[in-house]
Amino acid sequence: MSESHESATTPDTYTASPGSTQSPSVSSDQYTKRKPTRSAPTADTPATALIAIMIDVDTGRVVHVEGRDTSGSRRDLSTTEKATLVNRWGSRSVEDLLEQAFEAGIACVLDGDMEPDSTDESPDDAKLRRLLLAPLIERSGVKRLMESAVLDRAISSTLVDRSTKK
Repeated sequence: MSESHESATTPDTYTASPGSTQSPSVSSDQYTKRKPTRSAPTADTPATALIAIMIDVDTGRVVHVEGRDTSGSRRDLSTTEKATLVNRWGSRSVEDLLEQAFEAGIACVLDGDMEPDSTDESPDDAKLRRLLLAPLIERSGVKRLMESAVLDRAISSTLVDRSTKK
């Protein structure tokens, strides 16, 4: 199955992105037809206890995320709930981590700095990092690793693999 979505990163150029956007290659409508949908939790609806992530097997792309409350009822997560989960788990994207690993590799070669930076990066520092690293990444092998299709498959593979190691 070929991907029918447009990626912010094309194979020809690397563009530093402040976050990833996901437009599914398979309509999430096909998943909502099989399950009940409800709006965000209310006073009589328990908060989400678990989430289920549906992945397109051909592309590895996440096509749908739903929540399950403590009673086991399934429902779509609102945009706000998804944002809350991202902030709760840390707002760093895989692209950010790859950029930081690339930067650490450069620092290691240039000055032998082997200690990871444990301080949180400010939004301005992150923007500057992206600006400085973009031309270097564009000319390196990391460029291909930053492509959406490669990241989607790696993330999905990691999720499935980790689910088998309990």
